Amino acid sequence: MPRSRYDQLVEAGIFGPEDRIELLDGLLIARELQGERHATVVGLVRAALGKAFGGAYAHPSRPVLVVEVADTSLALDRLRKGGLYARAGIADYWVVNLIDEVLEVYREPVRAPSGRGDWKYDSVRPLRRNAIVTPLAAPRARIRVAALLP
Repeated sequence: MPRSRYDQLVEAGIFGPEDRIELLDGLLIARELQGERHATVVGLVRAALGKAFGGAYAHPSRPVLVVEVADTSLALDRLRKGGLYARAGIADYWVVNLIDEVLEVYREPVRAPSGRGDWKYDSVRPLRRNAIVTPLAAPRARIRVAALLP
């Protein structure tokens, strides 16, 4: 399904903010219901990134960092979404992995050698609680991974 068709369905009231679906590479995917732990981590990430980028950081026309919070969606976030973000040229992609309680940092998007037009990240680093991470777009910021985990 093209994005324009999805937007038409939203405008017509077929889908709304309360619906647990997302358009992912032309497919409608059911989103997992976010639990309290997931919502808590989203708040932690928002606070840490707000501090790292500062209040004056304008909304970019192109994202400089994408962060997913994953528990039951871990495989989808790693593979499917990761490939889509790599294809879109997102240089800095993070997955807050709630299962293993690590931050997975994906960088260096490249075309996968499969020959099917797939994309992936050449650099994948799992960081434990005591590690420090710096967003590529905020090179002076230092975020302790523990600040992103419950």
